[in-house]
Parts: sequence; C-alpha cells; structure tokens
Amino acid sequence: MTDLRETLARDLTAARERTLLLTDHDEPELLAQHTPLLSPLVWDLAHIGQQEDLWLLRGGDATRPGVLPAEVEVLYDAFSQPRAVRARLPLLPPVEARAYCRDVRGRVLDRVERLGVHGDAVDDAFAVAMVVSHEQQHDETMLQALALRAGPPLLGPGAPLPPGRPGVAGTSVLVPGGEFVLGVDAADEPFSLDNERPAHVVDVPAFRIGRVPVTNAEYAAFVADGGYRDDRWWSDRGRAHRDEAGLTAPLYWGPDGTRTRFGVVEQLPPDEPVQHVTWFEAEAHAAWAGARLPTEVEWEKAAVWDPALRRRRRRPWGDTEPTAALANLDGAALRPAPVGAYPAGASAYGVEQLLGDVWEWTSSGFTAWPGFRPMLYADYSAPFFGGDYKVLRGGSWAVGSSILRPSFRNWDHPIRRQVFSGLRLAWDA
Repeated sequence: MTDLRETLARDLTAARERTLLLTDHDEPELLAQHTPLLSPLVWDLAHIGQQEDLWLLRGGDATRPGVLPAEVEVLYDAFSQPRAVRARLPLLPPVEARAYCRDVRGRVLDRVERLGVHGDAVDDAFAVAMVVSHEQQHDETMLQALALRAGPPLLGPGAPLPPGRPGVAGTSVLVPGGEFVLGVDAADEPFSLDNERPAHVVDVPAFRIGRVPVTNAEYAAFVADGGYRDDRWWSDRGRAHRDEAGLTAPLYWGPDGTRTRFGVVEQLPPDEPVQHVTWFEAEAHAAWAGARLPTEVEWEKAAVWDPALRRRRRRPWGDTEPTAALANLDGAALRPAPVGAYPAGASAYGVEQLLGDVWEWTSSGFTAWPGFRPMLYADYSAPFFGGDYKVLRGGSWAVGSSILRPSFRNWDHPIRRQVFSGLRLAWDA
C-alpha cells in the first residue's frame, strides 16, 4: 500500500508541476481565449481544482458543499459552460485560482496518505488516478491553446530529441491474421478508463501497417501533387469541409516551406510526423497514397500483441514503463521526434513510435466494447458513443506518460485539427 500511495502522490505532483508551468504567465495571457474551441488557461486551471475537489474530497457527489461556493463552482462545469462562452464568465482571477488549487491539493494529499486505512482502497486509488488523467489531459489542451496563440514565444525551444533513422519513412510491416486480446481488464490495468474495458478476444484479418507515422515530407508531396484540389481523394463530407474551411495544407503550415507554432517560425522538418490534420485530411492523404487508415482494432493489435508468446504486452516494447529512450511523451519537447528515433520502442511486429509523437487517426467511430460498464465518472465515455466522432490512438508528445496505455482511446470530431493529430497508413493484405 505504501508503494501505491507513493506512486499516486508522485503522479499528482508531476501533473501539477506541468499545470503550474503552463500557467506561469501574466494575467492577460491566462485570461485570453485564442479560439472558441479551447478555454482560457485560467478556466482550465480552476476547473482542474474543481474536479479534484469533486471526485477526491466529495466522492463525486455534487450536492455536497465544495471548497468553492456553489455559484462559483458552477462556472467550471464543462457540460453547462460551453467553451465558446468561458472567457465571458466571472472567473476566479489567476491568483485566486492558484490558491484554490493549492488548498484542494493539500487536502487531497492528506487523503492519499490515509489511503487504505478506511474505505475501499481500490476505488479510492482509481479515483486519484482518474483525477491525474483528467489534469494531464487538460495540460495537453492548454498546450493546444498555446500553440494557437499569436505573439512571441512563451515556452522556449523545447527539449532536444534523439535523431531519426533514414530509410524507415514509407515502409510497412505485415501483421498476420488471427485472434488477439483487445482491451484490458481492471486486474491487469487498474487505472484504465471505462472505454478501454473489458478485455475480449477478436479475430483480425491480416493487414499491413506503416512502420512509422506519415512524415511532413510525405504529406508535402500530397500537397504539391494538388491533393487538396483533386476531388478523387476526398469523401463527400471531407470535400464539403475542405471547401467550407478553405483547407490547403495542415494547420500552421506556411506557403514557403515553413511552419509557425508556439510563436516560432521555422523550416518544416521533413522527417517529423505530420501533425494538425483533420480526419478528413488524413483520409484523403491515405487514399492518394493507395492506402487507408487502420481501424483502431488493427492499431491495437499491431501495438500490443506478441505472436510468439500469444499474449498482450503492456507497452509496445514490453512490460516496462516508458522512458525517454523509448518514447516522446510528457510535453517537454514541444514537437514530435523524427521517424526512426525510437527503434527500442518497437512492437513485436516491428511497428515504431506507437506511443507519443502524434495522435493517430483511425477509421473507427467511437463505440463501446462488448460488456462496457461506466466507471465512477459515468459521463466520461457513454454520452459520446455513436456520435460523430473518430478514434485517435497512441497519444502525442504532449501526453503525460503516467496516463498513457496502448488501450487508451481518444476521440474527436473529424473536422478538428488543433489536436496534435497525425496518421499512419494501413493496407489490406
């Protein structure tokens, strides 16, 4: 139990350090809203504290009084306050939002110290892990907002990354047909979220999948070949959105071979995975390349199944935790690593860079696995099943390493591209 307490306290602290770093700016920066799709940073900051208060101090019971007065707390309800209006709400000033988060966190760490002394230790630990995941996910959306911000850089150049390897871009591997275990159970991944469960056996026909994600250079060839003007590659919905939104290249790309992100103008790195593309753009590029997007079931099999041992691996490379030598995570780099940078992180099939770098669009809609049961936060997944969402897999460079698993399922509308989203190609075998 001591090790569990230490792990949860460490993960809470790591998430909070990221949050404070991303909000360590002057008040006008925190109050600004750079797009209606994302909140002002000061809203995210207090919302993180509000959810921690709700789930760890009140057991998810919103009728119990919280640290904030009820009329203030309601300002941070994500369901009743649409993102587009949050900048106009009477939000807590940054100094009060930080004080609120400190107050809540102090009480939560006291509770973690008592974990298992009273009550159900398993449920208590899951609630803490869920709150860690929530904060890390908001840290990623805050990075999305900062990427959209105009003006001089706030975050610096980013940490260095390992070099890539030549010759891996555009290559693929065969994943033979057969059964594998899709999803996870609480016994194996106690902190997995409800949409990742339960584990169940599925049969997947043989397919080929890209060894690495599609690079900027590969995507630039699609742009140069008139891919955005050629209707052959676009679905009807994709073509309609392309025309309405005036899409001509990925977000942040300039017409002169540069990109602008986090306030920095730089030459487009040819060997980095392309990012900031919609699902429709990913689908069109795949069609142009004579390929398709993988299903999320194919993606997970390529990531976790060990055909020699006939079992899942916890990570593509094995059962060990992520390190800087295996994957690009935790946000410090501010960018994807060049393809081929992590050969030691390959799956049993030889597929690389499956965790970190860029979220990868799949062809799959967001649905429940058979036997789905809602978790403590019942509205996390269920309200979104069957909607107009496409699943993304694998995380990005901005995802916290403590919350990411190969079974982790992200979802978004197919028109979104502020996400750190890219793609990997697949083919029928």
